[in-house]
Amino acid sequence: METDLQLRLFDRDKGRLIPTPEAGILARDAETILLGLNRFSGLAEDLRSGAKGPELVRVGLPSSMWENFAPAMMTDFVRDYPSVRIETFFETTSNIARLVEQKVIDFGFLRHENPVLPGIDMEIVATGTSVCVLPEGHKLASLNEIHAKDLRGVPLILIGRQRPTRMLLDQTFSREAVRQNVKIETHTNSSACSYVAHGLGVAILSSFFANLYQHLPIVQRPFVPVTTQEFALATPSGTSASLAAKALMEALKRQIEISQKSAAG
Repeated sequence: METDLQLRLFDRDKGRLIPTPEAGILARDAETILLGLNRFSGLAEDLRSGAKGPELVRVGLPSSMWENFAPAMMTDFVRDYPSVRIETFFETTSNIARLVEQKVIDFGFLRHENPVLPGIDMEIVATGTSVCVLPEGHKLASLNEIHAKDLRGVPLILIGRQRPTRMLLDQTFSREAVRQNVKIETHTNSSACSYVAHGLGVAILSSFFANLYQHLPIVQRPFVPVTTQEFALATPSGTSASLAAKALMEALKRQIEISQKSAAG
């Protein structure tokens, strides 16, 4: 060390090392440096564990996920990241995409639709297929699959007509020359499932959302022609998420797996 510092730190006297005054000064500074390093290491550990870090994570979710999915997703996260506050935005796919693009939120979960807004990175994390959701005991529940012709005269509960999926559905009924008997127009999958559970009609939506409402007295059957929907995590391009935001994304993925697995099983 003396060679590296080009400074005499010890006097040698009969096999003993006697610190020089300069060594005493360095020792005091070294102690300060070591304490600083210990604090630095402790801060890094707190950041990893969630004890410290960004105080707020903002997330955008579809409106249909507020009732059961979001609370279940957050339970373990809140325990593991006690100092982090969460702000949730329950919006439509287009609004969530805009919030991500404008960096109002750290990430969003949404239906993957083309074209994707510039400034957004997408990771597909879930899929769904078109299903007809029926009240338990409905006469159509005896069918293995349901076509538009099977729904002639049946009261329908349909999602907002301006959405791409609704437009595709309308085209299906038109091709099969079936006039829709629309009883309720709604704008959330959760309300559609609740209306079905109360016997107000049948709904056609993605199995992904229908699976979130298995606790209701409803059943689902494939709606033919079967279409597939993709759902993605959206993050702002060119940015790096905080450890807390990444942890919440992982919590969301785990809850997706739980909700969809329990439906399959």
